[in-house]
Amino acid sequence: MSSIKQYLNFVKPYKWKILWTVVIGIVKFGIPLLIPLILKYVIDNVINAPGMEDAVKLHRLYWLMGVSFLIFLIVRPPVEYIRQYLAQWVGSHVLYDIRDRLFDHLQKLSLRYYANTKTGEVISRFINDVEQTITFVITGLMNVWLDIVTILIAVGIMLTMDVPLTIVAIILFPLYGFAIKYFYARLRALTRERSQALAEMQGHLHERVQGTAVIRSFANEDYEQEQFAKRNGHFLKKALTHTDWNAKTFAVTNTITDLAPLLVIAYAAYEVINGNLTMGTMVAFVGYMERVYSPLRRLVNSSTTLTQSVASIDRVFELFNEPYDIKDKEDAPALEKVSGTIDFDHVAFKYEETGSYALTDVNLHVREGETIALVGMSGGGKSTLVSLIPRFYDVTEGAIRVDGKDIRDVQMRTLRNHIGMVLQDNILFSESIAVNIRMGNPQATDEEVIRAAKAANAHEFIMNLPEGYDTLVGERGVKLSGGQKQRIAIARVFLKNPAILIFDEATSALDLESEHLIQTAMERLAADRTTFIVAHRLATITHADRIVVIDHGKVVETGSHQELIEKKGYYYDLYQVQNL
Repeated sequence: MSSIKQYLNFVKPYKWKILWTVVIGIVKFGIPLLIPLILKYVIDNVINAPGMEDAVKLHRLYWLMGVSFLIFLIVRPPVEYIRQYLAQWVGSHVLYDIRDRLFDHLQKLSLRYYANTKTGEVISRFINDVEQTITFVITGLMNVWLDIVTILIAVGIMLTMDVPLTIVAIILFPLYGFAIKYFYARLRALTRERSQALAEMQGHLHERVQGTAVIRSFANEDYEQEQFAKRNGHFLKKALTHTDWNAKTFAVTNTITDLAPLLVIAYAAYEVINGNLTMGTMVAFVGYMERVYSPLRRLVNSSTTLTQSVASIDRVFELFNEPYDIKDKEDAPALEKVSGTIDFDHVAFKYEETGSYALTDVNLHVREGETIALVGMSGGGKSTLVSLIPRFYDVTEGAIRVDGKDIRDVQMRTLRNHIGMVLQDNILFSESIAVNIRMGNPQATDEEVIRAAKAANAHEFIMNLPEGYDTLVGERGVKLSGGQKQRIAIARVFLKNPAILIFDEATSALDLESEHLIQTAMERLAADRTTFIVAHRLATITHADRIVVIDHGKVVETGSHQELIEKKGYYYDLYQVQNL
């Protein structure tokens, strides 16, 4: 399905309001078409009326102008208001519907998509390109038709006055149509390139704003200025190419629309001189030329804005049509209750189809309530393994089963409802601490939030903040320390109360005091739950029921801390190195 057809699906619910907008618009644009007729009547039937007394002329003029003022003062203003309001109402609702559906779509895209796509580019399409599409509704589905109808009405009135003069007036229409077809095919492609260059610059800017501290710590401001200048210059180049072609379009089409009135004036004057045309008809025709070619000029502008709008529609629905890597099977049942038994059955995984395997033939049976520690060198596959449990990615080969059910056979969201995660770099939103804790359960009461915070050893430091639980944490929790952020993350998992826990490097970047507080909270949280702990610091996982050593995507050792120390294998060597 083309992007335009997809877009029209969002417009379809408002088709009757659009129709009413067009009908009211015809009245709105039709009223000014009376002015040349009024002028013709005043000149031919009032001012130049043969044998008519001045008193009668004035009487006719007063009646004519009285009715005209009534129409333009009483009828036209509310018609203008209703048309403008309806047009903007429909456009705003279409934008709301698109953004609402698009946000839902973005939440369903896999982590693989976000790993390969800049956040700034996604935001550019979501904000800038979606906003541009409103032109398609207001201009393409309303104003263009109104301008065309206005031209047809004006030409119809002109035909009733003088057919040959009307033909002279519209003789350049075919040339105008050819110019539009020629120029706007190229303009659409140039508009897409310009929008893409803008999105790339916005993506680069978004990353650099987030990484300002890194840039300043390395004193790389000058280098980053050069990098931004390259992308800014690339956008400038595309924008100027677009501007050049756009200017050529206007130069040609406006020349055509300016020539037509000159032809009419020349021919009409010739006919008046020869006595074949009244002065009033000539003046009316010149007036109607403005009424015909003003809509034509608007159509030129509309063609430009519509071209930009269609290019934006293409980019929006290119994002809309991004396929889901991870999706539920049809009629997949909900995962209602979980005890916590997990089986990895010959699991293999690779991030890209053509890439190498990150995990190979992993077999692991995890009992209900068991704590499993995953250790090994960086890049060995520990974090990859735990990211498969909530289906952030799907296994390439084999299967993962929760309570005997393949996680691909149940509804993904209900699976994740039973999993709580605390990561090394937990994302906090730039809202209050209470809102961030409620991510674990948006319907939780204040008492439940406080109870979760106390369990996570976070209540004390929260109460010492200026606004307590209402303190805003800043973007990504910038106003809190690493240890404080981790405790907030643990508090929201307490609030969620899941059956399965995943701690991925949750204490690796903390000071000893924070590590102790978080370790205590983690052990309290892990009680009677199936728990996975990914850790580099082996001293933090000696209490685990089983330690699984992963090297180059394979399980090389399993056992308790004491068993692996006595075995004097891979784990023993790692432990000795860390003790040293």
